[in-house]
Amino acid sequence: MPRKNFTKQLEQLNDQMITMGCMIENTISMAIKALAEQNVELAEEVIASDYEIDTQERNIEQMCYKLLLMQQPMASDLRIVSATMKMITDMERIGDHGEDISELTIRMAGKPYLQEITDIEQMATEATRMVTNSVDAYVNRDITLAREVIAADDIVDELFDRVKLNIIEELRTGTSDGEQATDLLMVAKYFERIGDHATNIAGWVIFSLTGEHE
Repeated sequence: MPRKNFTKQLEQLNDQMITMGCMIENTISMAIKALAEQNVELAEEVIASDYEIDTQERNIEQMCYKLLLMQQPMASDLRIVSATMKMITDMERIGDHGEDISELTIRMAGKPYLQEITDIEQMATEATRMVTNSVDAYVNRDITLAREVIAADDIVDELFDRVKLNIIEELRTGTSDGEQATDLLMVAKYFERIGDHATNIAGWVIFSLTGEHE
């Protein structure tokens, strides 16, 4: 396969990564909205959309294998393709967590939350920004932005610790809905994991550009 054709397929791979990035960003945005509004119908849409993300992951994976098999890529190209295969695993997991959050949203629907979910919503906002920036860092080959994503994970972790302590305090009173408290804690944990996956993506962006994994 001529080098020109190989470069063109790398560009197509980039386009497909952008598409998958948009898909997971939309999924998380919908999951947040469904959670905040206790919107069961929207939560069900999120769950249904996970199939499309899984399909996109498989399509990108096949493109990567094709690139690796049809030509011996240069070292820099090999890093890009191998890092992409790592990234789509994290992106798919982000989609899974959007589904997980939506399933909990449906389970908690029908009665008010036992406390304000302001901290969880802030977690969601920060985690979503990390996801968006990690994909942008990949698209624009931006090491600085990738490192900003990695640094931002501390913010999400701190918010998770705050949510966890608040919920534990609620449970100590013995008057709260224990099941809902546990579900809200799991929602917060899923957003914390989304931040972790965004951090992983940013790390692989840096690897694809430098050969070093931070």
